[in-house]
Amino acid sequence: MSHKIVALPGDGIGPEILNGSLEVLQQLSKSFNFDYDIETHDFGGIAIDNHGEPLPESTLNACKNADAILLGAVGGPNWTDPNNRPEQGLLGIRKALGLFANIRPTTVTNGTSHLSPIKEERVAGTDFILVRELTGGIYFGEPKQLNDNDALDSLTYTRTEIERIARVAFDLAQKRHKKLTSVDKENVLSSSKLWRQVINDIAVEYPEVEVNHLLVDACAMHLITNPSQFDVIVTENLFGDILSDEASVIPGSLGLSPSASFSEHGPRLYEPIHGSAPDIANQDIANPFGMLLSVVMCLRESLNQNEAADKLEAIIYQLIKEGKTTRDLNGDYHTSDIFNYVKENL
Repeated sequence: MSHKIVALPGDGIGPEILNGSLEVLQQLSKSFNFDYDIETHDFGGIAIDNHGEPLPESTLNACKNADAILLGAVGGPNWTDPNNRPEQGLLGIRKALGLFANIRPTTVTNGTSHLSPIKEERVAGTDFILVRELTGGIYFGEPKQLNDNDALDSLTYTRTEIERIARVAFDLAQKRHKKLTSVDKENVLSSSKLWRQVINDIAVEYPEVEVNHLLVDACAMHLITNPSQFDVIVTENLFGDILSDEASVIPGSLGLSPSASFSEHGPRLYEPIHGSAPDIANQDIANPFGMLLSVVMCLRESLNQNEAADKLEAIIYQLIKEGKTTRDLNGDYHTSDIFNYVKENL
């Protein structure tokens, strides 16, 4: 069976990290004997330039018909119209494809804890997944209003939305170390009171999973002081956006963190969590590991190629351990060097 992949290079460093990763994927497909078809489409700022909007209909239709989507990065200083920004394409594709669950692993592997800005003894052994609800909450709530004198955003959640993301998180915890931390602001927000109630209701279906509730401010503190305590964290859209970026610096660089966004039945989207970094674009110095680790997630979750995923992941972490890294990880290797090392070791 041949899987269909849509590549969205996007803006800034997106094209260089995605194109190199696609070369790695092609080599893996030959080594492990699997097939796929790939299409490349404009998305984000480049799509505004070429089509007048960040998510053209042709791009969206291709994504709807794909098994997996690989995204580089979007955004940059060239697109300043508040009504037509590259990032609006991200919100649009999440909504159109029903990408309600964002999965962000944070891992500190053996021999890499020295790269973290946090004390080594605090981060050693860190291995958790943050599950963020992606299509509800304050980013999508209505009504919205903005004028010169006041502004309004609406934070809304339904029981169905919370149950759906809760089951994703509980299923992950069930397969891992059976420990789930639910993060909310239950002492203040009505939406969080419902959130906590629904988490407790769903917990009855997973008696083997230990459930712990944390207020978001306490979680922000514990991520720094004791990150290795966590297994699976589940939270709503805004809190997840902030906490996942905080968590991403634990391994040592924003450039190390992959992510996957799941719908209930449709395609899954894989992307590094860093931005488009236009200040370093086209200089061959961008860290490609987050993109490559996103390919690892794609191999496992969408292409069912666990052996290929394990091989690529092992090579990535070995390179990091050996100090073969870009300058954000105190290395002096170029983006192209990293890709060449990976391909030589496949």
